[in-house]
Amino acid sequence: MAKSDRTTLAEIAREANVAISTVSKVLNGHTDVAVSTRLRIERLLAEHSYRRTPAARRTAGRAGLIDLVTDEPDSLWGLEVLAGVSTAAQDLGLGLIVSAAHYLPAAGRRRPEMLLPRGSEGAILALSALTERQRLDLDRRTIPFVLVDGAAQAPPGAFSIGATDFAGGYVAAEHLIRLGHHRIGMIGGPRHSPYARARGAGYRAALDSAGLAVDPLLVQAGELGHHGGLQAAGLLLGLDDPPTAIFAVDDQLASGACEAVRRAGLATPGDISVVGFGDLPFASWMAPPLTTVRQPLREMGVTAARTLLRIVGDERLMSSRIELATELIVRASTAPPGGEGRPGRPSRRQSERNS
Repeated sequence: MAKSDRTTLAEIAREANVAISTVSKVLNGHTDVAVSTRLRIERLLAEHSYRRTPAARRTAGRAGLIDLVTDEPDSLWGLEVLAGVSTAAQDLGLGLIVSAAHYLPAAGRRRPEMLLPRGSEGAILALSALTERQRLDLDRRTIPFVLVDGAAQAPPGAFSIGATDFAGGYVAAEHLIRLGHHRIGMIGGPRHSPYARARGAGYRAALDSAGLAVDPLLVQAGELGHHGGLQAAGLLLGLDDPPTAIFAVDDQLASGACEAVRRAGLATPGDISVVGFGDLPFASWMAPPLTTVRQPLREMGVTAARTLLRIVGDERLMSSRIELATELIVRASTAPPGGEGRPGRPSRRQSERNS
């Protein structure tokens, strides 16, 4: 390997036959590295005239730290991402600072200082919004960052971790189509949300592939959360020709949809099948347990932390965007329309028709 000012931590780690995190520990003065390993790494750093990045120079002589900045610290989504980042930080020998980016309703903006890590290696941002101005401010201060997909749109060139939202929306609608549903409603979440748009596009593509037209009356936008799903599903169920199934782009929207079905005197899945997205912990506890698309939130947190360390180490990444695979998890909230194939358990609509 040729000596160069552009030698990366990854190259040092490969030559020393250690993990990147071990090289990072030596650079940041950690004491939990074997003496022989430390000497070998220090010799290689000197041989290759390794020059620390601006972010690394800021942290010289102190323990390695990373920031997780989120505006949803108490949400189920945020807690799952936090669990993943925390696990990765522990495995990598890094400290973790968790900050809340508070929204200022009167000003219509976020506190910019909450987006700036204080003396850390870099930041993982799990935000519902990130403006170009904020991104430029991070760049100007040479703060490496990785964005974890929430509702925020990743700015051009920014490193981001997400999931295959389009594919997840497609497989959710395809599952309902294969069960025999033709009138499939969708609760799409906020219209400005990039993940909601991607999942909705997958839903539309699945219907198109099956030769089914998308009825605009069957598509409802909903504010995030259980109440948003309750309201949107109530509108769908109030149609003259309501859907036999509903795809909600978020598990909490789906839980609200199930509640709307119950309040209408109907049953899930006997009358209305429901599919969510996320596979948050409560999905398997619902009654009936929710069929949903698993979004690997913890893995996204782990990947974000590892990607950030690679950026800090000046490692060349093949792409600024990483998407982890989604997976359909079939539970008891979906069945053929009208309860077909479930002998002995007619739907309430069937019972009403027979009375």
